[in-house]
Amino acid sequence: MDDSALISVGLPIALAIIMFGLGLSLTPADFRRVARTPKAVAVALVLQVLVLPVIAFGLVLAFDLDPLLAVGVMLLAASPGGTTANLFSHLFRGDVALNVSLTAINSVLAAFTIPLITNGAIGYFDVEGELGLQVGKVVQVMAIVIVPVAIGMTVRHRSERFAARADRPVRIFSIVVLVVVAVGALLGERDEIGGYIEQVGLVTGIFCLASLTLGYAGARLMRLDEPQAIASSMEVGIHNTTIALTIALSVLDNTEVAIPAAVYSVLMYVLATAFGFLLTRGRRGAPARDTIAS
Repeated sequence: MDDSALISVGLPIALAIIMFGLGLSLTPADFRRVARTPKAVAVALVLQVLVLPVIAFGLVLAFDLDPLLAVGVMLLAASPGGTTANLFSHLFRGDVALNVSLTAINSVLAAFTIPLITNGAIGYFDVEGELGLQVGKVVQVMAIVIVPVAIGMTVRHRSERFAARADRPVRIFSIVVLVVVAVGALLGERDEIGGYIEQVGLVTGIFCLASLTLGYAGARLMRLDEPQAIASSMEVGIHNTTIALTIALSVLDNTEVAIPAAVYSVLMYVLATAFGFLLTRGRRGAPARDTIAS
């Protein structure tokens, strides 16, 4: 299989497996739980779906990014949180049950928000070529995001034992895919990588810190408790960059659009860890709220 086939066929299949694994960790109760914590869910979703794209748009204009890199930053902003946010929330004593609910809802919303925001960015920045997410590509995005999650949830419903056994291998596979794809995207533009990182490194770093801070501050402003605020911070700040990379490389077929997500995928681990330690200084003995209802 050549490189183009590996990207156009292999990468969506890999993402489908990752989203299937996400589905294995979800139950209908995760969606029903929203009714019990509507304010917490609403705060995080408004920040993630509405506020973050506005911040990203302001950053790409302020830094006068290359149009393709600008589209990549907007695609990154449209990408949802993922299971990594659940892990970070657990590490820093956040409300993991809230993260699981948000991840479930975001996985559905992303199939609609990603094409909407990305197409808007493509139109605004007037990038050359057939880069837009046409109807067929929108359906493809929906298929690789929603369908595997639904299948995973169905499998879990039929066999919780299998879902439990598959959880760790799928998480490891997810990390491996993210690393391989991010490194591949960076190497694919190795002749220009220095300039790209110089352009988007600061933008993605500021965007990550802004996302983490807004997730926490917005929750506290709305009088949510500390564990909920930490959960919101991690959900809003830690994006599922594998989705952004897959869409950039296999759906839009453009490596330059993938660069912001590749750079972010490295920065978010460092910045989220530092942010988490900053929030939890002096509270190491506090009980973790990581009980997930099923």
